[in-house]
Amino acid sequence: MTGSKQPAAVAVPRTVEDVVAVVRAAAAAGLRVAPQSTGHAAAPLGRQGLADVVLVRLDQLTGVTVDPEARSARVVGGTRWGEVVDAAAAHGQTALHGSSPDVAVAGYTLGGGLSFYARQYGLATNSLTALEIVLPDGSLVRASPHENTGLFWALRGGGGSFGVVVTLELDLFPIPDVYAGMLLWDISHAPQVLRVWRDLTRIVPESVTTSLRMMSFPPSSELPAFLSGRRLIVVDGAILEDDETAATLLSPLRALDPETDTFGRMPSAQLLSVHMDPPGPTAVVSDHAVLGDLCDDALDAILAVDPSATPLRFTELRHLGGRLSRPAESDGPLATLPGAYALFCVASVSTPGAAAAGRAAAAEVIRALAKWSTGTQVLNFADAVQVKSGFDAHAWARLTAVRKMVDPHRMMVAAHPV
Repeated sequence: MTGSKQPAAVAVPRTVEDVVAVVRAAAAAGLRVAPQSTGHAAAPLGRQGLADVVLVRLDQLTGVTVDPEARSARVVGGTRWGEVVDAAAAHGQTALHGSSPDVAVAGYTLGGGLSFYARQYGLATNSLTALEIVLPDGSLVRASPHENTGLFWALRGGGGSFGVVVTLELDLFPIPDVYAGMLLWDISHAPQVLRVWRDLTRIVPESVTTSLRMMSFPPSSELPAFLSGRRLIVVDGAILEDDETAATLLSPLRALDPETDTFGRMPSAQLLSVHMDPPGPTAVVSDHAVLGDLCDDALDAILAVDPSATPLRFTELRHLGGRLSRPAESDGPLATLPGAYALFCVASVSTPGAAAAGRAAAAEVIRALAKWSTGTQVLNFADAVQVKSGFDAHAWARLTAVRKMVDPHRMMVAAHPV
């Protein structure tokens, strides 16, 4: 990691007025500003050098208001998904949330947002209907389809390079419950499970969004017994169908006799726990690619990763396509997400040496699958990348023009800068 990882100052605003004051004070002092809610993108942010940066921690600026009639939520800038999903669930609704309750709404949504409803409803960023943002000059403005329209376009997928977002308004969806869960096998079943899952992803309807992970866990008393010290393959996700149809769609995987099968009807708020994301901060390094269709040779390359000889915690494939492949009705820079699968390799780390080994192991998997890569990125998953690889050429040109207009002195610091 290059540059200073220690910011010049840390501000913890509790009101929008506090945010305005911090941004104006930073500008007056010749400092840059980096908004942060949870720190999930701390690594790429730190690589940019923080010695002249005020880190604006938004985790004390939270709250959500649901309008059940309009099926919308107004979310304050530092709010996490768990709070939003619980508030929406009280009205039989949900949002296009991530896989963990402690991920912040703003960073996830501004960067795209890939949910377990994605193949049916598209990227979460395209469910945004309005935002309030403190610009680098300290002004508070509203961006929507009718106000500051160019800025609104850029914020729907362009990330945090344009200011400090203090409010997001987004659509909710009438999903009170969902058929969801996970199937789990010992890693010895990986060749069969991977091929059956791949075959299913080629034919399932858009109502099905799943992921597959090959996972490795150290022995630990803090882990459930079915995870501790084990190497596993897991398929999880959500199916927006009735129970009978969902069971039929899952039957080829269930025929492989999983040792754990939690798929079934559940309140939609419980979907946040299906992916087994760690409940607290965890130091990791990662690498990522977007893949096209997976032929048998590609599957063999994935299976060649020996879980006993790598520091990777998991190698994950998320099924794309469906609505993700068609332009959103009201587009932004991420109107579509081309590709068939998102590949995500993660290693847990505790020392700088472990970080280097983890990055090397993740990069090795990405290289092994390079011939099937589309060359694009899902920036929410990306660590160190050329940011423009997340956008097509037209969108990137328009994003850089909006950045130049609202932040000509490049005062804002984002994890994936435009």
